[in-house]
Amino acid sequence: MTTEPGVDELLRQLTPQVLGALLRRYGLFDLCEDAVQEALVVAAVQWRERGVPESPRGWLTTVASRRLTDQLRSESARRRREETAAALSPSDELVAPGADADLLPEQDDTLTLFFLCCHPSLSPASQIALTLRAVGGLTTAQIAQAFLVPEAAMAQRISRAKQRIKSAGARFGMPPEEERGDRLRVVLQVLYLMFNEGYAASSGPDLQRADLTSEAIRLARDLRRLLPDDGEVAGLLALMLLTDARRTARTQPDGSLVPLAEQDRRRWDADAIAEGVALIRETLSRAVIGPYQLQAAIAAVHDEAARAEETDWPQILVLYELLERVAPNPIVTLNHAVAVAMVHGPRAGLDLLATLDADDRLAGYHRLDAVGAHLLEMAGDTAAARERYRAAARRTTSLPEQRYLEARAARLGHDAR
Repeated sequence: MTTEPGVDELLRQLTPQVLGALLRRYGLFDLCEDAVQEALVVAAVQWRERGVPESPRGWLTTVASRRLTDQLRSESARRRREETAAALSPSDELVAPGADADLLPEQDDTLTLFFLCCHPSLSPASQIALTLRAVGGLTTAQIAQAFLVPEAAMAQRISRAKQRIKSAGARFGMPPEEERGDRLRVVLQVLYLMFNEGYAASSGPDLQRADLTSEAIRLARDLRRLLPDDGEVAGLLALMLLTDARRTARTQPDGSLVPLAEQDRRRWDADAIAEGVALIRETLSRAVIGPYQLQAAIAAVHDEAARAEETDWPQILVLYELLERVAPNPIVTLNHAVAVAMVHGPRAGLDLLATLDADDRLAGYHRLDAVGAHLLEMAGDTAAARERYRAAARRTTSLPEQRYLEARAARLGHDAR
């Protein structure tokens, strides 16, 4: 045995490899995933007490396989899955392997797991939860905590996701070549949503969830290791690094929000910025340009400005114009309006923002009001700005954002007096 301090990190790294080994041998995603989770719990206790085994992946695979074969042998499992197990597993596979059995896959199945967990039959929320559990190695309790929901509710969500994958007839294997591009876009979207929920929590008392952003970045690094030549994978990782680099400067000690223009840039993570800038520069020079690369390039321009006043807004505007052509959506237009205002004045920005008023996709979205309030404040219309800040505060479910928006409205009211 060896002793290592990072048991949790090691277990997270090994989770997709071990699950892939079992799935490739047995199929039965729901049973294999449950068996791996049980093995992780055992390892978390034993490895801290006795040290990490010489072959941690082999140890986990053996323990998980024994848990799985115990399930397959049980009378209740046999009644529920008799036909399926018989078809997928030769009889000798229902005997638990010895400790020296080699169940390790010849290849890393992490990418296959990404695709399986992001199966198109699942909702985005279920895709994220299943990815965090099966690929990220988080427990149900940890995932529930990350999304601020009861553990029982998250357990039901994960269970339903696994059953839906089973009902859809999904098998463990890479999707057909003609489907891989679409499936990869779903994987990237899941990681993007996971990161965004951590960077700007949609509800609750905290502005940020560092556990979610860190996990999204780790999984994005894993995906880049598996697909080193994909420009959008690199772009997403660069975007995460460049955005997360500002995390410590986004809040005051009391947790209140600090907007980008007012942040102490000396607190930004210079190493993360350097890594992100180098990654996006290298990627843009060789890959077909995609939306994540363009968003990363915009983040790089922000991060490379020593002061807010030195931000190259004309360059950002050009990038947003290109992004509108490559991947048009209302959120891009919302941010584009800010860039237009910074280059051509707040009224020009408000004109572009007005094109979103009838877009049902942004109905009730607090940032539409928040951006409108900011541009109205820039234009000197304090009364209208105050009302839109108040409207944004009513619509957000994030307490730090709510307090910030209410404070902006109150300040404008005070200034008016």
